[in-house]
Amino acid sequence: MSKSTELVTISQGEGQQQRQRIPIARMRHVYHTAEVEKRLGKLPGKDHEQLRATYERMLEKGPERFQVKPSGLPSMEHLYDEMPNFHEVLDDVKRQLALCEDSRDALELTPMLLLGPPGVGKTHFAREVSNLLGTGMGFVSMSSLTAGWVLSGASSQWKGARPGKVFETLVDGQYANPVMVVDEIDKASGEHAYDPLGALYSLLEHDTAGSFIDEFAEVAIDASQVIWVATANDERAIPEPILNRMNVYEVQSPDRDAARRIALRLYQQIRASHDWGSRFDVSPSDDVLDKFAEMAPREMRRSWMTAFGNAKLARRERVEVADLPDNSAGKRATIGFVH
Repeated sequence: MSKSTELVTISQGEGQQQRQRIPIARMRHVYHTAEVEKRLGKLPGKDHEQLRATYERMLEKGPERFQVKPSGLPSMEHLYDEMPNFHEVLDDVKRQLALCEDSRDALELTPMLLLGPPGVGKTHFAREVSNLLGTGMGFVSMSSLTAGWVLSGASSQWKGARPGKVFETLVDGQYANPVMVVDEIDKASGEHAYDPLGALYSLLEHDTAGSFIDEFAEVAIDASQVIWVATANDERAIPEPILNRMNVYEVQSPDRDAARRIALRLYQQIRASHDWGSRFDVSPSDDVLDKFAEMAPREMRRSWMTAFGNAKLARRERVEVADLPDNSAGKRATIGFVH
């Protein structure tokens, strides 16, 4: 695909912490407008309204997208601190970033699979990678799929058909190299008429991804620069050919000391990001952090918000253990009458 040689800078969005240098970008064509115009011209006069609207949107937006990378090796110390159980993955990301930091080469990250128990922070890590690189992000939850064509789109001949998530992220977004998160890839059901993971066989290969055909639009899209991050609990449910296309990392639950550090950092972040936070102590007590050390990282933010609220209702400036929610396994709040 053609691309310009002029480099431009992109400023980061408001509110995003300035922990990295401003990304460098060049423009990259992700599709050919001539092909879109040809498809649009062949459509019948009254049929395929959604397909017509898709082609018109592609022409209106144009084919160029930013292909970004950090202008130098970005600071990653905060990620090592916030996610101590992801050090192996972060080391690998840092190595791959170092290869292109002082060259005109595009950023390349090998597709990665984060394998581990629920709640250890896999999806949060994927979002942080997107923030680190200064690019956009697409998200697909495979546990909630209702059709096998969510990644690759469905033929416009089908009622209710629409483009797939890869197409939408590249056409509607600003970036040629967004982070695409395939969450809970092991939950993809094999009961669909179409294999939900079938599109990944070509999308995870750089050469074939360069001319990816969405089944709805039937226009070649350059998805070769997409950065893939998949999460899973059990690799046995993932086809071997997909595993072979990815770097697989086994992410463990943080140990007690690491969990305490995560909980402390979350407390400080929440306290600093709200005006009411200044009314609470600068640091929580050791006994409260000990209770948080028993939680999965995914539970911590919700638990802190509950604890802050309970402490406020009690007119206290310090969070106590009694303020924490009851996170007993399987326990849910019941609304209604008790029989």
